Amino acid sequence: MNLTIIDKIISIIKYTFSSFLSIEMFIMCLLLFCILIFSLKKNNKFAQMIIVGIFIGFLIGITISYSIYVSSCIDSFFKEILNYIYFPSTVVYFIIIVFVTIMLFYTVFSNKLNNFKKIINYIFFSILYYLFFSFIALSTIDGIDLINVVDLYKNNTILSIVQISNFILLIWIIYTCFYHLFIYFRKNYD
Repeated sequence: MNLTIIDKIISIIKYTFSSFLSIEMFIMCLLLFCILIFSLKKNNKFAQMIIVGIFIGFLIGITISYSIYVSSCIDSFFKEILNYIYFPSTVVYFIIIVFVTIMLFYTVFSNKLNNFKKIINYIFFSILYYLFFSFIALSTIDGIDLINVVDLYKNNTILSIVQISNFILLIWIIYTCFYHLFIYFRKNYD
């Protein structure tokens, strides 16, 4: 399919106004969007929860109606995760480091984080940066092209560095989720 972005947008617009079903779906989504915007301005949590409930209801309905499709999607998702764990991509590794840099910037300038959380973040980010620098240094010393994944998989040390980095990032994400849950419950229930 050799469509430009403009052609793709035109195709979607044509579909949107091609049948009663597509027009009804468009109006329904537009209506739900407008209700969310107006309830946001009036800070009406009840209306927002109803809209979220409607979207969750649609998702549950799709899950029940198209269970084979949903199970295939979940299966593919976990296969991709396992594929990345066993055969990490240098592109994703670089994107992870960019994400870590953004989170480091946020940690340094955030007033919402306490000092303990900042110190934990600094520890994790320092370890991740050390491992990334080691990854680059080993690749350079061994003359390995970072784009050539096959060469990277032949070097056990480099592969171990990438896999351990991913594991450390996962630990940090889990810790951060539990930290924010703790703060949320402490703030709302203490």
